[in-house]
Amino acid sequence: MTTVNLNSPQVEIREHRLGSITGYAGSAAELAGCSRSGQLRERNRSFSQCLGCSTSNAACTVILIQDAAVISHGPVGCSGCLHEYAFTYRVNGVHRGLEHPTQRRIFSTNLEETDTVYGGERKLAQAIRAAHARTGAKAIFIITTCASGIIGDDVEGVADAAEAELGVPVVAIFCEGFRSRIWTSGFDAGYHGIARKLIHPATRRQTDLVNVINFWGSDIFSPLFARLGLRPNYITPYATVASLGESSEAVATVQICATLGSYLGAALEQVHGVPELKAPAPYGIKATDRWWRELGRLTGKEAEVETLLQEERAAHLPRIRELKALLAGKSAYVTAGAAHGHALIAVLAELGLKVRGAAVFHHDPVYDSGSAESDSLQAVVQDHGDIPRYNVCNKQEFELVNVLMRERPDLLLARHGGMTLWGAKLGIPSLLIGDEHFGMGYQGLVAYGERILEALENDEFVTNLARHAVNPYTDWWLKQDPYLFLEGAAGDPREPGAATASPSPKGALPS
Repeated sequence: MTTVNLNSPQVEIREHRLGSITGYAGSAAELAGCSRSGQLRERNRSFSQCLGCSTSNAACTVILIQDAAVISHGPVGCSGCLHEYAFTYRVNGVHRGLEHPTQRRIFSTNLEETDTVYGGERKLAQAIRAAHARTGAKAIFIITTCASGIIGDDVEGVADAAEAELGVPVVAIFCEGFRSRIWTSGFDAGYHGIARKLIHPATRRQTDLVNVINFWGSDIFSPLFARLGLRPNYITPYATVASLGESSEAVATVQICATLGSYLGAALEQVHGVPELKAPAPYGIKATDRWWRELGRLTGKEAEVETLLQEERAAHLPRIRELKALLAGKSAYVTAGAAHGHALIAVLAELGLKVRGAAVFHHDPVYDSGSAESDSLQAVVQDHGDIPRYNVCNKQEFELVNVLMRERPDLLLARHGGMTLWGAKLGIPSLLIGDEHFGMGYQGLVAYGERILEALENDEFVTNLARHAVNPYTDWWLKQDPYLFLEGAAGDPREPGAATASPSPKGALPS
């Protein structure tokens, strides 16, 4: 178990805290076994095409808070990745019941060349005052960037001084892109700041309130929880500063993706005594039954949960069986973040598709709870069998294209838009569903199955696109092993004597 330290302004990155990696090629079962035995090794790449930035992930945790403002402390270009969350807020707000979504409050200190010499602290202080004066925000978040980190601005000191002056929480979030190769360290940085300064000690326990750590999916939990006499407290999209403060009073915390919520779930349990539901999220029948029964145990609603599951089976199992018959013999390839990628594999397997392989963006050998029950990769292997071609890569598209050319699955299922285009250009029907709640539970299997059928039956566009699309990768590359540049692979072009392993992570679970 990771010990959460809210006295520190910075959260320890995942490489050090959990032993997370971004380089692996092999089977899912082998990877899960290494994680549990403490034998996991990082395999570095001698060539990388692209990387994700943890600044964007930190922004994901705070920009969609309704009554807060966010300041990007860096060059104005670094704030370019933040606009997508403003768009997401307005588009998805209707699915959360927001009648009048408020305008997002996003600012940049616009650090320039002279600021990198003389420092940007004065600009930051001015930006905090301006953001407060213009918006009246009830909390102000400061997202650091590579520039502010390199020049060594005292962001925490400026934030504390501004908080004393303005009388509202001013939260420094340390998420410079160079800080971690695991881009999801940005989630941890954002939630660390929220846990430090917004979540207050509980004065009571609201026995019907359940924290739901999620991205921005539609509100499926309000009607489902209502059947149990419960209600969701969504964290953080569409939350308010007040509702975040009350999260310490909840009876339990659940999360739709452990990659996202691992750290905050542990913080709420360790610091505030709110138990975390540690079973993997409810994608697929087996995981759904486990998840709801564990929620029933944590909330004292065991009987109500059994009734709910019986009703859901009666309503959806007949169609699930029909869809499974229609999809029999079809295959798919998955590319997504770690825990949600495991969830998508479970959905495909439950619908009868053969998962030919997966490329996930990183791997956590253990989550912050330290519980083996939280191991979503191990759970999907136990529930549905091994995935022999399982790749851990931080969005290395050159590897993905090579693999897709070899495997030629019937479907590419992706979590991120930049990946689906490669399947389409190769004539493979590609499906991206941005609503992470879409596939949850029994009704989610039906919804996903219908969408997959639709994608497979309407392949004319991708078939035509493949005839005209230009592949930027040469025949030379497509004939190579996809993992040629991954340390230890056959034909690895590294210098002789290069290191082949790093120490076992301190966070690895015992066997």
